[in-house]
Amino acid sequence: MRLPSTLAVLLLAAALSGCASTDPSGQNDPYEQTNRQIFDFDHKLDHNVARPVAVAYNTVIPSVARDGIHNFLANLDSPVIFANDLLQGETTRGGQTLGRAVVNSTLGLGGLVDVAAKIGIPGHDEDFGQTLAVWGADEGPYLVLPFAGPSNPRDVVGMGGDIAMDPFTYMKWNNSTLYSMIRAGVGVIDLRARNVDNLDQIERTSVDLYATTRSLYRQHRNAEIRNGAPDTENLPNL
Repeated sequence: MRLPSTLAVLLLAAALSGCASTDPSGQNDPYEQTNRQIFDFDHKLDHNVARPVAVAYNTVIPSVARDGIHNFLANLDSPVIFANDLLQGETTRGGQTLGRAVVNSTLGLGGLVDVAAKIGIPGHDEDFGQTLAVWGADEGPYLVLPFAGPSNPRDVVGMGGDIAMDPFTYMKWNNSTLYSMIRAGVGVIDLRARNVDNLDQIERTSVDLYATTRSLYRQHRNAEIRNGAPDTENLPNL
């Protein structure tokens, strides 16, 4: 379900490639004018659709059920996370991902209960965009994707890689397309519902929400790429 947005941003990048210029702001955002227009569209869509649905979801669905849905979705992502762990040479983290998948798929009732966390096997996210970064690929210019938000060319390619590595991409059965749509939709609702308060706080305290979002996105992605380790490459010159 991320593929349409991926295609949209690739077409956008192709259309803009001929008119890109040096970014004087130092923010690596040469398409800022277009990005801001897409950001405004995404922001209105979020306020009119995603946020109200997320608030209703948090109100109607008990927290224990929401946690179960989140755990189930996370368990479905295990094959992609495991593949990226191995591609990055992170065998220890790969073992944790595999262990979590086995434990939660069995003792955790198909992933509804995060038994692995309770016995000391921590979870983490990993994607092919991070793998490309570990391999040394540059992020490229900052982009805002329709319906999907902040990104960059490296992460757009990463989306395609994750789709290719997901076993469910190749499994076909009756209503498999409907399953994929439901999985993607519930995933968006789950993510938005878990961040209602955080995003509201960011919006209330931001002078320029676009610039704040751009900065926070980059900080978050860099932290994910480093697996939470301190940034030793951009230390202040004292």
